[in-house]
Amino acid sequence: MKELKKSHFINYTILLPYLILAVLGLIVVFSTTVPHQIENGQPPYVLFRNQTIFFVFSLIMIFILFRMNLDRLRSRGWFGVLIPIMMALLFIARFMAPTVNGAHGWISIPGIGTIQPAEYLKLVAIWFLSVTFAAPTKQERIQAYDLNALFDRNQFLVNFISGWRLPIFIMIGAVAIMPDMGNAILIILSSAAVLAASGVSYRWGTGFTKIFGGFVLVILALLKITGGNIIPAVGPLKNIAYVNKRFIAFANPFQDTGDSGHQLINGYYAVSNGGWFGRGLGNSIEKKGYLPEAHTDFVFAIVIEELGLIGGIIILGILFFLITRIFMVGIRAVDPFNSMMAIGVGTMFFAQVLVNIGGISGLIPSTGVTFPFLSQGGNSLLTLSVGIGFVLNISADEKRRELAEMSARYSVKDTDYQQI
Repeated sequence: MKELKKSHFINYTILLPYLILAVLGLIVVFSTTVPHQIENGQPPYVLFRNQTIFFVFSLIMIFILFRMNLDRLRSRGWFGVLIPIMMALLFIARFMAPTVNGAHGWISIPGIGTIQPAEYLKLVAIWFLSVTFAAPTKQERIQAYDLNALFDRNQFLVNFISGWRLPIFIMIGAVAIMPDMGNAILIILSSAAVLAASGVSYRWGTGFTKIFGGFVLVILALLKITGGNIIPAVGPLKNIAYVNKRFIAFANPFQDTGDSGHQLINGYYAVSNGGWFGRGLGNSIEKKGYLPEAHTDFVFAIVIEELGLIGGIIILGILFFLITRIFMVGIRAVDPFNSMMAIGVGTMFFAQVLVNIGGISGLIPSTGVTFPFLSQGGNSLLTLSVGIGFVLNISADEKRRELAEMSARYSVKDTDYQQI
C-alpha cells in the first residue's frame, strides 16, 4: 500500500478560498493604493509591492507551519520568547515611534514598511491560551471542576500571576493603551472563544454572551442618547480625542460632515455609487481623495463601489465559507489543542469581519479594524495567513488520526480467513 504523505491531507476547502481572497486582495490593494500614493506625491506602486512581498512571505509561512510537527507547536516554550518580544515591540511602538492618525502602534522599518505588533498579538493570545488549556492536567481539572478549574480562587494571587490570566491582561492592556481598541476587542473575543471551547459547560458561554450582548447594547444606546460626546478633551484625555470623534460620528455622522462624520458619510456615498453591479474595477470616485483610509479601514466600501453589492456579497460568501470550514475543523477535532486553536482562529476572522463592516455601516463606532485580505496591510495579511497555516496543519493532523483509528478498527488479520 502506498504511504500517505502529509500533503495528501491538505484541506482544499480552506486553502482554495484563502488563495482566492488573497489574490483578490492584491488586486484591490493595487486599485485603491495607486490613487492614494499619487495624491500624496509618492511612488504609486510601493504599497502594492510591499503587499505582494508580504503575500509571498505568507505563503512561505503557511508551508512551514503545515510541515511542522504539531507537538512542537503545543510547547509552552514558545511563549517565554514570543510574549516578551511582543511586549518590547509594543513598548517601542507606544513610546518611541510616531503616531499615525492619533494612535501609536506602528514601527517603521526602511525598505519594508511598518510593523504592527498588535496584529500578531491576536494570534499569540489564541495560541497561548490553546496550549495552556490543552495541558492534560488542566483538561482533567476542567472535566472535574468545570469553569472553576480556570478561575481557581484558592491562592488567587499566586494563580493569577503564575497562570494564564496575567499574561492575557497584559496583552490586552498593552494594546489598549496604544490606543488600539479595535485589536484589543478582537483579542478579548478570540480569547473568550478559546475559553468557551476549552471543555467548560456550554451554559457559561451562552450566559456570558447574553451579558456581553446586553452590555454592548447599553453602551451603543448611551452613545446615541449623548450624541457620542462622552470623552472630554482635557488633560491626558486629549491623546484619545480621535476616539471621541468616532463616537460622535456613530451617533450622527451628518452633524459634522467636515470632520468627525466625513469618513463615514463618504463611505455611504461609495456604497450608494456602487449600486447592484458597481462602476467597474478601478473606477471608484470616493477613493480619489474623498474617502480617507479608502485602502485600509473602509476598503470594503470601495469594493462595493467598484464591484457593486452583488460583488460584495460574493466576496462575503467566500469569506464566510472559509470561516465556516475553519470552525468545522475545530468542532470536529478530537485533540483539545486542535479544537481550541481552530475555533480561536475562526473567531478572530469572524470578529474582524463583523467589527469592520459594523464600522463602515454605522452599526457600531469605527475602530480602525481592517477588512480581512482586502485591506492594504502586510501585517494583517501575514497574521491571517499564519492562522490559516495552523488550521491546515490541525486539519491534516485530525484526518491522519481519524484514518489511523479507522485502519485499526477495521483491519483484517490473516487468521480471519478460512481456506475453502
